[in-house]
Amino acid sequence: MTAEVNKGPLLGQRHVQTFLLFLSIVVNYIAKFNAGVAVVAMTNAQSTNPNFPEYDWNEMERSYILSSFFWGYIMTQFLGGWLCRRYGARLTMFVSTFGSALLVLLVPFCVPWGGWQAYCAIRVCMGIFQGLMFPCVHAHLANWCPPSERNRLGALANTGLDCGTLLAMFVSGQVAASSMGWPGIFYISCAVGMFWCIAWLIFGADTPRQSKFISKAELSYIESSISANSKQEQLKESRQIPVPWKAILTSLPFWSLFLVRCTQSWGYSTLQAEIPAYMNGVLLMEMKSNALFSALPYLASWIMAFVYLIVSDILISRGALTITGIRKTYSSLASWLPAISLIGLSFLDSNQKTLAIVLMTASVGINAGATIGSALNTIDLSPNHAGILMGIVNTGANIVPILTPLLVGIIVKNEHDRVEWQLVFIISAVIFFFGNLFYIIFGRMVNQPWNDADFLDEQKQALSQEEGKAAKAKSKSKSKS
Repeated sequence: MTAEVNKGPLLGQRHVQTFLLFLSIVVNYIAKFNAGVAVVAMTNAQSTNPNFPEYDWNEMERSYILSSFFWGYIMTQFLGGWLCRRYGARLTMFVSTFGSALLVLLVPFCVPWGGWQAYCAIRVCMGIFQGLMFPCVHAHLANWCPPSERNRLGALANTGLDCGTLLAMFVSGQVAASSMGWPGIFYISCAVGMFWCIAWLIFGADTPRQSKFISKAELSYIESSISANSKQEQLKESRQIPVPWKAILTSLPFWSLFLVRCTQSWGYSTLQAEIPAYMNGVLLMEMKSNALFSALPYLASWIMAFVYLIVSDILISRGALTITGIRKTYSSLASWLPAISLIGLSFLDSNQKTLAIVLMTASVGINAGATIGSALNTIDLSPNHAGILMGIVNTGANIVPILTPLLVGIIVKNEHDRVEWQLVFIISAVIFFFGNLFYIIFGRMVNQPWNDADFLDEQKQALSQEEGKAAKAKSKSKSKS
């Protein structure tokens, strides 16, 4: 019999850190996505509270506001990984959320004199700050999660994406219609961000050893688990380990992850941004005017995130599937089933509205498997460089939502033409399919050799030995001649 491992309290500090990461994603996503509701309230006061200013912004200006966030967001993904390595996740995430929360508070004060351009500028700056967040989330998970719990705790933290989106939609709409009006959206977004910053400063810690609240048993469990998995005698802080850039950029498992995250982002951004326009133009449905229809996909995604998590825990604990099997199975479900749904949607007409809603909701819900399927693969490949990997991957994945509307604009000249939309959805389905196929073939769910802290030293040593052997062989050949 094997001795039972003492993991510390049932709810230890690793669970506290996971909950704080969940909340960080929630509060940042509230600030990120409240613009969808805010712009409507600011341009149509009668739909919410007519006692507040209304602005005459056209559709293009509104589109600039909504997309401007990503202009800044893609600029700092890599920087977030670097800052996290240099200064730690605690400080970097604090700066990220504090800056975003402070900027969102400026909207009610700057828009009256700066118009939509001021709102865009604020959103760009918010994107710059929030771009630091996700590389830190993955690096923090790598430092705090024992290998056997990474899948569970990482997935729990990432459920904040759908929870934050849901809250942004529901809470923002209710606040805009209340006595606070649309400015209240920004006041509340700022308040929840500041509240998280305080909690993070109190309870957040870069590593288990730096935590003031962790028990000795939990500290020993986390450090011994991570050390044993990485085959290193001591747990080393990842920001002290040099980055093996050449090894990373020539790693096929890394590029398979990069590709699948980009293709999943392409498919998801099509599901998220273009299907409402398709339903309005082809199916003659006013989806945006119905809060229930707009929220259903995100509610389904949040629920499915927990379903995926529970099922994966059961399968792994019973030995039915390895982590490799879980990742590739979930990634396939999250890519290929929505691909089929996209094609199915493109053949529906205005007499099949109910089926269209079911397909759309199911597609977004099933796509929630992408978190466990591929998003957490950065930690599998390299816990020591998870923040750097996430910075590179997330940069590519977030360029895609800027590109997909451009393709739609090129192909769809008449929003009521179903044939044009079919081409858009078929292209997305093909991208979904082949990106995941590449991941299935070349993706790996184990630590790569370049994760080792002494990888570069070993390479230099091996190179010097080879050079020494070559020099000896050369001198021997000269002496013989």
